[in-house]
Amino acid sequence: MIYSVEFKSKTNSLAASNGQTVCEDKIETFFSPSIEFRQETIYFILVDRFYEGDLTKHEALNPEYYDPTQEHWCKYWGGDLQGIIDKLDYLEGMGITAIWISPLFEQVEGMWCDMTALHGYWPRDFKRLNPRFLNKGESTTLNNYTVFDRLIAEMHSRSMKLILDIVCNHSSPDINDCKGELYDDGVKIADFHNDVNNWYHHNETITDWHDEWQQLYCEISGLATFNEENPDFRRYIKSAIKEWLDKGVDALRIDTVKHMPLWFWQEFVGDMQAHKPSLFVFGEVGIPCHPWDGKSANLTNKSGMSILDYCLCGAIRSALAEKAPEGFNLIHNVFEADYYYNRATELITFIDNHDIPRFQSINPDPDILRLATLLIMTCRGIPCITYGTEQYLHNDTNGGEEPYNRPMMEKWDCSTRLYQDLHLLSKLRRLNPAVSLGSHVEKYISADIYCYLRRYQDSRCLVAMNRTEHKVELSLEDTELKDGEYSCLVSDRQFVVKDGKILKLELGPKQGIVLSYIGNHVKGKMIVRAQLNGIATKIGETVVVTGDCPELGNWDLSKAYPLEYINQNTWFGEIPFNESAGRRIVYKYVLLRKNLPPLRENLVNRSWILADQGTVKWYDSWAY
Repeated sequence: MIYSVEFKSKTNSLAASNGQTVCEDKIETFFSPSIEFRQETIYFILVDRFYEGDLTKHEALNPEYYDPTQEHWCKYWGGDLQGIIDKLDYLEGMGITAIWISPLFEQVEGMWCDMTALHGYWPRDFKRLNPRFLNKGESTTLNNYTVFDRLIAEMHSRSMKLILDIVCNHSSPDINDCKGELYDDGVKIADFHNDVNNWYHHNETITDWHDEWQQLYCEISGLATFNEENPDFRRYIKSAIKEWLDKGVDALRIDTVKHMPLWFWQEFVGDMQAHKPSLFVFGEVGIPCHPWDGKSANLTNKSGMSILDYCLCGAIRSALAEKAPEGFNLIHNVFEADYYYNRATELITFIDNHDIPRFQSINPDPDILRLATLLIMTCRGIPCITYGTEQYLHNDTNGGEEPYNRPMMEKWDCSTRLYQDLHLLSKLRRLNPAVSLGSHVEKYISADIYCYLRRYQDSRCLVAMNRTEHKVELSLEDTELKDGEYSCLVSDRQFVVKDGKILKLELGPKQGIVLSYIGNHVKGKMIVRAQLNGIATKIGETVVVTGDCPELGNWDLSKAYPLEYINQNTWFGEIPFNESAGRRIVYKYVLLRKNLPPLRENLVNRSWILADQGTVKWYDSWAY
């Protein structure tokens, strides 16, 4: 469980139904970005390929590994942290609220397999910065004030979060007969070739990627793999990452998660969140990542971190980019499996990244890309946009495989349709709790047409999309929208809802629509976001929270606080506390059943000390 005090957001407005305008500064009790990552829109930046802010820094660096012509795809091209600062206004205007940046650790200098460490995954010193991303003359020691500190200050002044990409599994490959030489702020502490203190595993390279033992203890393509059983290694890696958190890093993305045992992640994530309670963590499990195989869901449910949703990414790419015959049914299958996860609404959704070909290398149609982006911006989960997507950036050499999926950012056009879509949809995610917190209810599905409702309390968001080349028409008998006239957020179209119906909903070729109704937000001195997992319910049954305070009905079940059904494994609700703020309460969950006695949890009451103000999350599992 995490406690963190909220803070107010900047003022922005977004039209709701019937011409209503809702301002962000009126929902500060709902918008708590210090702990609620589900409202974020993430933008991934490969630092070296984004923008060069300091053209002079190369004078002090080895020119052998830098290519100013940008013809050698595996050398540094010049992007740096100053470049990100220079483009923050551009990103803020697009609606980006969190930036995931590739690893900033000091890397080995050299080439291996004709590639430099521009990606950041060959760390040499976890307590120093890569000088190729700093300004000229700046110290690489993390404790010194550098452009990295200025980036964090500039981002936080815009209420943007910084997500640092980290790797705990390995250090460097064998470059110039040096492998896995590791430093602690400049002091050498380990060496793969002279591993007297057992910092590394010494096993062969993985040959069978389905063999769990090989995944955990063998090398990934020759990278020196850390021995997580070594307590000195664990102390070092945890102390290093804590220094980055102390600098102001808001969240962590962790590389190669499946290559280290679950117990390590439980210890590591627990230690990091104890150090910074508001910390959000997500990891890369990679391909395959199917919830029904049990592995990715088990890791997510028990590690304390979320993961990148490769399963949904694959379904979207198949259904839209590749025009698979099953179409949207592939996406339906993924959402139907959400109950495997305890926190499906916190999965990181995406359509491409720096490890797979870009979406447009599979299908260059910008309208199809727009549909795919619309889907991840409005479905459950936290959307992540890869740098340049809004500018249709892609290079199709060799099918867009690595490294050609990592081109240099070229354009900064704020008028592209995708840039404008992201601007509006990011606001929607902040303002409409149905999109960030609610359930996902399908209203119509075929191979070619997908219509779904996001629902939370009295807020609604209806999304419909058509992947075909021709106009289609459908009738929606139960939109669950209030009657009135609605303006589509991503087009100039108007729609009328009468008796909860839209009888003739027309969708143009490769067109999507978004209709939003924003209801009342939960307000209170103290708000608890309560989530319950692990309870089987039937249609018509309700889960409530009861307890020894007026907000929970003083043990009167008729006055208990009801939660909302999210999926077969999750009930969720925001509980406002006013009278009981600042005191200790006890509570438990109860299942209300038709024509049957209430079913109470089988445990001694749960307890919690409420703060005077702010927001807290409860992650509870039903006690049988």
